[in-house]
Amino acid sequence: MHTVTYHQATVDGLQLFYRQAGDATAPVILLLHGFPSSSHMFRDLIPLLAERYHVIAPDYPGFGHSSHPTPESFEYSFDHLSVVMEHFIDHLQLRRFHLYMQDYGGPIGFRIAVRRPELIASLLIQNANAYTEGLGPFVQRVGALQDAGDWAGMSTLFDYMISEDGIKDDYIHGAKNPARISPDAWKTDASFMNTAIQRTLFANYKTNFPLYPVWQAYLRQYQPRTLITWGKHDRIFPGEGAVAYLKDLPEAELHLLDGGHFVLEEYHREVAALIRKFIG
Repeated sequence: MHTVTYHQATVDGLQLFYRQAGDATAPVILLLHGFPSSSHMFRDLIPLLAERYHVIAPDYPGFGHSSHPTPESFEYSFDHLSVVMEHFIDHLQLRRFHLYMQDYGGPIGFRIAVRRPELIASLLIQNANAYTEGLGPFVQRVGALQDAGDWAGMSTLFDYMISEDGIKDDYIHGAKNPARISPDAWKTDASFMNTAIQRTLFANYKTNFPLYPVWQAYLRQYQPRTLITWGKHDRIFPGEGAVAYLKDLPEAELHLLDGGHFVLEEYHREVAALIRKFIG
């Protein structure tokens, strides 16, 4: 089994942490994490892929072991994070790769794919939404509070989202067997939470919805080979979001797994096997 190594890259004046494993001459898989996690969410998947691929998993600015500049000194928006991660890709001289996106990895990764379609060898999509059909009860609750102008309710909900109990719920809700999910997962995520940073970025999330048609147009135009592995009981992005991709990618390979938002906690072996079979 290949050893995972840990690195820092200086990009745009920031220190970006990333995990790396596998032969540097092998096909590249770039793993983009979600909220409220970091590259730590891929800790079990990376060794299973590294025997065949060069696997790279960065932390975004404000997440994990990367720099955490204040919102006063850094623009925490999905547009800006996508630009920084694009510069990270160029810094590592990645010319083409298989792009794995989970949760926040979707709006960051799709922005990059639209700007640089030549980089994308295939898409590996896991609970990363691009369709209104995929907006689950939790997202709808957030939308209702915003529509009502209930900012006190929004603040209370957000505080819960970044608390250890709220993060634990993200991992446990929808899981087939919660006893398989280590507390290390949510406790690690909670240890990195910075309220000001995450509140600023979360407020920017609404900028993703108007881009859904842009991302869908990209899919229709380029028809990237796509593997979808999705925890169908995700309360944030339920299985309907996975099925919706087939409207624009009728040849996509879809697997709905009996799990929740962080399906790799239970199904990393199954997902790794599907990726190996899909990429070859």
